[in-house]
Amino acid sequence: MRRLPSGRLRVYIPVMRIYTRTGDRGDTGLFGGGRVPKDHPRVEAYGEVDELNAVIGLARSIEMMPRIDEVLAPIQRDLFSLGALLATPHPDKVRQQLEKARIDDDRIAQLERAIDDAEAELEPLTSFILPGGTPKAAALHVARTVCRRAERRVIALQHDGSVEIPPIVVRYLNRLSDLLFVLARLANRRAGAAEVTW
Repeated sequence: MRRLPSGRLRVYIPVMRIYTRTGDRGDTGLFGGGRVPKDHPRVEAYGEVDELNAVIGLARSIEMMPRIDEVLAPIQRDLFSLGALLATPHPDKVRQQLEKARIDDDRIAQLERAIDDAEAELEPLTSFILPGGTPKAAALHVARTVCRRAERRVIALQHDGSVEIPPIVVRYLNRLSDLLFVLARLANRRAGAAEVTW
């Protein structure tokens, strides 16, 4: 801080830079300390969750459908919290992240209710459908496949043995991929686009 000629104080706020140069050697920092290589299973897992969040953001930006987008907005916040959880090496901080994120049995039940609500508007599925249709539905199908990849990466991280992943994380991603599938179908139905069966 310094005093201006007018007598008022000028406060300097440090600017957060996008580039830090700390990862130029191929490693990255974790929440709460420590560094790991950028291809570490932990980084793969939270990187996939980040990609999923971005694809859902893309889906939300296409052909606005308020009732679908209202379901997706809090999911993006959930995924941000899950990414933070996966980037946290200390079990106590993992528990804190889960509590902060409010990802629990009630949240899983909310996803299941959203699936049930969407399915109530859809014809029963009698055969496999090809991903596609409207741009919004196609983006939601991409989000579904990225979600499945994120789930596989989290499970691989569990199997790695070096990281304790709360089971609710896999349950959340598993349920989310189902929700993204029915939302893709719903987006097509609301746009009047026919589904192509296999």
